[in-house]
Amino acid sequence: MTQTKTVLITGASRGIGLLAAQEIAKNGHTVYASMRGLQGANSAAADELRQWGREHDAKLLPIELDVTDGSSVTRAVAEIEEHQPLDVLINNAGIMPTGVTEAYTAEEVQRYFDVNMFGIVRTSRAVLPAMRARKSGLLIHLSSAAGRFAVPFFGVYCASKWAMEAYCETLHYELESFGIESILVEPSGHGTDLVKNAPPPEETDRVEAYGDLANGRERMLKMFQDTFDANDPLTDAGNVARRIAALIDAPAPRPIRTQVGHDMGVEALNEVAAPVQANLISQLKPVYTGN
Repeated sequence: MTQTKTVLITGASRGIGLLAAQEIAKNGHTVYASMRGLQGANSAAADELRQWGREHDAKLLPIELDVTDGSSVTRAVAEIEEHQPLDVLINNAGIMPTGVTEAYTAEEVQRYFDVNMFGIVRTSRAVLPAMRARKSGLLIHLSSAAGRFAVPFFGVYCASKWAMEAYCETLHYELESFGIESILVEPSGHGTDLVKNAPPPEETDRVEAYGDLANGRERMLKMFQDTFDANDPLTDAGNVARRIAALIDAPAPRPIRTQVGHDMGVEALNEVAAPVQANLISQLKPVYTGN
């Protein structure tokens, strides 16, 4: 590592976010581990992170941030910038709705997009003005294998990840001249609590109308959980945390997309799409840059 960085990661109270916060702090960086309910529901998680930081002589600082609340995001970023320039934003917070797609109401879909998609909009907009002024910065966005293809019963989740992939990749091109990178990490299934906490749709009458097919939600989630319970090393959430930490310390330019875990065909899709996308950008670049 050649330079110590200041890092903000969202959704750091558990799972990949917590592991990544620890892994990055172990590498000598200052990590602001953000979460909701710092003084409430997540106070124990915050205390554990502080204790871990003391035990490992690491700069790991819990901070209040709710990605669905613009004022909360703005306050957290301003607080960090008061102490030191923010070098890296890791958009990790997310939720995985799973069930009959038709049975999710528009209001439910909006609620999940508010975390998975608009949360990224809020945090990115909050950090980018200062990064642009400094002509330096790195945005790492946690997508999913579900951000590259469609899966039955994961329609809302896939849609939110497809949307964020488009948004984040577009930022990549627009921010290039400012020395800022916007990149995506695409994990397959990993052993976190996403499966156990996957919210089902609220309209149960529509679910029941699908007959036995409605049981697909439970069968799909069980398939993933059985894989995790078998201790498959490729589903170890620590793999994702270590890959995120490695990307922070990697030299620029970093790859736009990094796949982690079971491939599931993601690399093949990326390999096919990359030259098509690159060709399009090469043709459009003189237009949107004016050069």
